[in-house]
Amino acid sequence: MPPQHENHRDRPQHSWITTPITADLLRGALELERTEHGVLPHRLPARARAQCADPQLAMVESQPSGVRLVFRTRATAVELDALRTKRSYVGAPPRPDGLYDLLVDGRLTARASVPDGNTVTVDMTAGTEEYRPGPPGTVSFADLPAGLKTIEIWLPHNETTELVALRTDAPVEPASDRGRRVWLHHGSSISHGSDAAGPTAIWPAHAASLAGVELINLGLGGSALLDPFTARAMRDTPADLISVKIGINLVNHDVMRLRAFTSAVHGFLDTIRDGHPTAPLLVVSPILCPIHEDTPGPSAPDFTDLAEGRLRFRAMGDPEDLTPGKLTLRVIRDDLSALVARRAKDDPHLHYLDGLALYGEDDATTLPLPDGLHPDAETHHHIGERFAELAFTAHGPFAP
Repeated sequence: MPPQHENHRDRPQHSWITTPITADLLRGALELERTEHGVLPHRLPARARAQCADPQLAMVESQPSGVRLVFRTRATAVELDALRTKRSYVGAPPRPDGLYDLLVDGRLTARASVPDGNTVTVDMTAGTEEYRPGPPGTVSFADLPAGLKTIEIWLPHNETTELVALRTDAPVEPASDRGRRVWLHHGSSISHGSDAAGPTAIWPAHAASLAGVELINLGLGGSALLDPFTARAMRDTPADLISVKIGINLVNHDVMRLRAFTSAVHGFLDTIRDGHPTAPLLVVSPILCPIHEDTPGPSAPDFTDLAEGRLRFRAMGDPEDLTPGKLTLRVIRDDLSALVARRAKDDPHLHYLDGLALYGEDDATTLPLPDGLHPDAETHHHIGERFAELAFTAHGPFAP
């Protein structure tokens, strides 16, 4: 369904009730920060954010991928004021507006965008950013079915979003716990949502919907780097099921060699196990990415394509460089498989999933990665269905 924009003057008049946006109305966020405008959902806690000065991480953890407002109400009209921060890239096609997905009793009913807001224009060739402030905007949903119902508003997975005000034409109360299992997932921009069609269409959200579980998504674009503070955040987050998708960011940042990688994976898993000693823990290796299967990182935008209005990535490493310990996706898959097999001898709740089972060579023929690195909307749907089938069904590691 196309996104909807509505002019304030065109909206019908209601007797609005304003409800404070508090943690008991939000799911998928680890922390709420008070701002001058309202509240900013974070997907990493303050302690973790304080330990990393990387602006990439600061950007992506504040983009509320998987975060949603959830409440019970008899309202037939809902408005949400929000202040977005949207990024654009000089020379690249304009990025689509972030979407707010409205679910009524679990069914996607409407989709809309917030206008205005802050913009950050990035010039990748010059390495500069320009920030331009803007006002909050309003997303409106009307003509909702009468009667008591559960409303979910999934926030844009790709825009930093400050929540300013929630208005309804009937009282709101937090939705009760439905007793569903909580699935905590960590991964790269592919798990974050990259080019998905909307916040409920990112592959982890689609898989969670198919499996009937509650998602906490720590997919952090460009930032799945085995950081200890991320492992500690996962350790301290209540969850019934846990998965970590490891590999692509370590290659395209070219941050370590095999010796350090193996040790870092052990440390990451050890930390998670400190807080979740018996929870099913699934290690997922990278999906197919042809540019890095046998070519080390780093990867970078191809500025030739960018000048022509297309954003594509290319591997900057040398495929002939066989320096011992150089990481490629093939090397990472082999190491992860062997590492999990060794650990599983003492940890029966630890499992491994080959990312090629989610997206492999046959899939790349029919659903190629448009920019060489990230899946498109159709591929997100495909990966979500595959993951639900392999992880959540009767013989999977997350079987009921």
